[in-house]
Amino acid sequence: MKQLFGLMVLLLAATSCDDYLEETPDNRVELNTLDKAAQLLTNAYSEGGYNFVEWMGDMVTYTRGTTKEDQHNQAYQWQEVDELFQDSPTFYWNETYEAIAHANEVLAVIDDLPGDDDQRNAVKGEALLTRAYGHFMLVNLFAKHYDEASAANDRGIPYVMEPETEFIKQYERLSVKAVYDRVEDDLLQGLELLDGSFYANSGKYHFTRNAALAFASRFYLFKGDLNSCIDYSSQMLGANPDVFVKDLAALLEERVNTEDYVRLYTSPNDPSNLLLMRKITNFHLTVGYWPDDEVYSGRIFGNNPFDATDLREDPAYVRGDNGLSATRFEFLFERSSLTSGVGFNYTIVLPFRGEEVLLNRAESYAKQNRVNEALADLQTLWNKRYDSPVSLTLEEVQRYVGEDDPRIALLIYIVEIERPKEFVHEGLRWFDIKRYDIPVTHELENGSTITLEAEDNRRVLQIPEAAQDVGGLAPNPR
Repeated sequence: MKQLFGLMVLLLAATSCDDYLEETPDNRVELNTLDKAAQLLTNAYSEGGYNFVEWMGDMVTYTRGTTKEDQHNQAYQWQEVDELFQDSPTFYWNETYEAIAHANEVLAVIDDLPGDDDQRNAVKGEALLTRAYGHFMLVNLFAKHYDEASAANDRGIPYVMEPETEFIKQYERLSVKAVYDRVEDDLLQGLELLDGSFYANSGKYHFTRNAALAFASRFYLFKGDLNSCIDYSSQMLGANPDVFVKDLAALLEERVNTEDYVRLYTSPNDPSNLLLMRKITNFHLTVGYWPDDEVYSGRIFGNNPFDATDLREDPAYVRGDNGLSATRFEFLFERSSLTSGVGFNYTIVLPFRGEEVLLNRAESYAKQNRVNEALADLQTLWNKRYDSPVSLTLEEVQRYVGEDDPRIALLIYIVEIERPKEFVHEGLRWFDIKRYDIPVTHELENGSTITLEAEDNRRVLQIPEAAQDVGGLAPNPR
């Protein structure tokens, strides 16, 4: 058995972002009602952001006149980023295991709490889903992508299923397959128990049934279980998937200014937004992402066969001398106290959107050579993404991507054209890069380039140094 440094150590390291040590060390004695258990689960959603992977992907390049912190430059060059900065792998690791600890506190007592069984099941379902989601994101960042041929031997992460009661507790890195198996168990049980009627007035800052179905859609796509991906995606999308595709033309028409557009984009009232989460991050503030030049910006948003304007390109924030960034994040700040002038930046992110579920299903259809169904899902997306009515036949898609095999042509179109634009700066592109072994080339300040090849070990984030040194977890190969 190996050791993972205890979650108390994680919390000690993160005191700049919360006042954990000012609270009673063990709050479990207060969990004596179902309402209190439900309230604790608001802390079971990690406040760490994983958008740092955008710096590692192929949607960024060097920009001039923008503020770049050390961890941004290190991530851009695929170097180790171990310091406990916001927007670093270590920060995400810590915050996510802390969130998992809150879920485990609830799961440890939920069956013995007095109260209505329907409410108990609803609270338990949410706790299982948050535990599953936290581990799922960790294993996909700090381990190899799931490969049925090797997953049983590839090192994963510790799967924590009990509250921390020891300062240093014994853990082990399970295999990727074992982690996926436990995620699946928690996910399916949570989905069965979840009951949204107990959260009628809490917006979408928790797992609703649609958010849980979207999680299942992503999980089975990543696992390669295409039939299950299609099944859960279809359950979520229903008979009218158009409802779950954001109407960008309407948002652009309704906006008063760019900040207003962002609030509309992330509104819990938009049916496409399935789950909202608060993230402590500086990612959206002063950094520049893709350069405002005809070649690069055109490669992203001008890449379509319609001769139409892609509505996802507008609006954008200008960064530095030649940088642009997507308007996906609201600028929010929390003071450490009412009279304090210091605090931390945060924003609201959308971990699951209806558009992802639609594209997950289209990708699964394409892999099964169900080309008409894949095209139908793409058409649903196209209807709300371009400034004029557009449609493509399979033959036109094949000509545009230069591929005769219809299945491969559709996959290229989905993964290399629509998904990058749809989820720009939301972090999902990195998982596509890992899933498909896509090489990434970055231009440096001096004009030279560096490339992350398909088999490069640096595609897997390194286990934080403290987890290695204190916990004894084996590092990932380099």
